[in-house]
Amino acid sequence: MTDKNRIKNTFKDYTDKYDPSDVKISLKIDHTYRVAENAKIIAKDLGLDENGVFLAFCMGMLHDFGRFEQVRQYGTFIDRKSVDHAELGADLLFHDGYIRSFFDETDLDAQTASLIEKVIRLHNKLALPEDLTETEILFCNIIRDADKIDIFRVLSEVEYEDGKAGEIRSTPDGARESIMQCVREHRCVPRIGDRTEFEIWVSRYCMAFELVYPISRKLTRQQGCLAKILDRKAQSPAEQEQLELIRRELSYYL
Repeated sequence: MTDKNRIKNTFKDYTDKYDPSDVKISLKIDHTYRVAENAKIIAKDLGLDENGVFLAFCMGMLHDFGRFEQVRQYGTFIDRKSVDHAELGADLLFHDGYIRSFFDETDLDAQTASLIEKVIRLHNKLALPEDLTETEILFCNIIRDADKIDIFRVLSEVEYEDGKAGEIRSTPDGARESIMQCVREHRCVPRIGDRTEFEIWVSRYCMAFELVYPISRKLTRQQGCLAKILDRKAQSPAEQEQLELIRRELSYYL
């Protein structure tokens, strides 16, 4: 029978193949365990049964499976400069067969395998497709929320190359209007390449508007990491005004 220890031990065996002195590798190992625990907390709060909670935990452990090969092959976490890490992870698990290391064959029927694969593929997408079942939407939202909660921690604590702006434009005018409209509408900012450092941070803040469940917003407040990264010094009066708007909108939303 597959259990949490089997999942954790198999994950450790897999990640032991990669260089733990690489900050990107250690970061993603730590992030994985935290997302899995967040997913378990969210699932319990939503009233899922023991099997549902375990399934959410497993999805959390597997959601970033592709990150390690992404770093080994490309040396970056930036998907647009390398590969979609969610698609890579799902391919490794379900096309290359790594999923069989995590589960006993009798514990992973075709329906469950399809659900796990879909959640992994969709966890990093800007929006979910409209043709999902209620169960698929539920688990996608659990993992997407669990992931975002810990991303705020990573942004507040970790310094590494990909955490900095890749394409920085300097401007005294703050974020462009199309990005600030996302703030006012409480939605994520679409991915665009040419952004200022401030606009990149605004995009990160806006991830909080996509938190689906009350428990996820509660965990974000308790963690305090979003508040920490919001407490930044503005580089211009325009940025200061926009930061104040973002803080007000997020305070209201959370």
